[in-house]
Amino acid sequence: MMRSQLLIVSSLVIFAACSSVPVEQRSDVRDTYENDNRAIFDFNMGVDTHVIEPVASGYRKAVPEGGQTAIAHHLAWAGLPSTAINSTLQGKYENAGLAVLSFAINGLTLGFVDLMGDDATPIHKEDFGQTLAAADIEEGSYLMVPFLGPHTTRSLTGRVVDMVLNPYSILDAGAPLQTWQTARIPTTAVSFRAANFEEINDVKYNALDPYARTRSVYYQQRNGLLGDQLRGDGASSVDDEFEDFFGDDG
Repeated sequence: MMRSQLLIVSSLVIFAACSSVPVEQRSDVRDTYENDNRAIFDFNMGVDTHVIEPVASGYRKAVPEGGQTAIAHHLAWAGLPSTAINSTLQGKYENAGLAVLSFAINGLTLGFVDLMGDDATPIHKEDFGQTLAAADIEEGSYLMVPFLGPHTTRSLTGRVVDMVLNPYSILDAGAPLQTWQTARIPTTAVSFRAANFEEINDVKYNALDPYARTRSVYYQQRNGLLGDQLRGDGASSVDDEFEDFFGDDG
């Protein structure tokens, strides 16, 4: 089992031992473990302040924009197998086919160069949390996970499955790619932090209650991804943002 999966399993064990907050004392009824979630949020903010933010700032200055784009493309490419499988499970066969085609073609460059071009039909990210929602599995409580950031019980469960579907997990890639697999997790966090530097800092430093604001943004973003399940009107194009604040996008 990968270290990321072990971290998630450990987090689930931690939350199993957390004490729930009475409904009348919660700032959001969905936030069952608000006191513990706020403590973990403070920890994550400390990690961000002392590690991720300064590294992301240096990354923005040292890596040319083209290099940052190439890395972002590669990280998105690595998530396409998950999108293909989850799209199929949800009956979104066109999106699944596009994900398979893009993964195969861009695999020639390991995803660092988008060979499909800007005119290609957009691929909507689909994860196993969305698949569980399509199967009418309840959302569960809001959870702030160490290092991985905001989730719900359902989306955190789905994340374990999505990690298994990452191509580096499926393939016996050998030493060089296994080294990249280890580096890919922090690279994902730094790439995302750099791409959303001002927006995250605005929430972090300017919001009256950064924890509540992060929770609100997460639910808005997640409801966007689940828009087709909530409204029955097709796939959403909302980007998957705060869910990957501290974590692995694959």
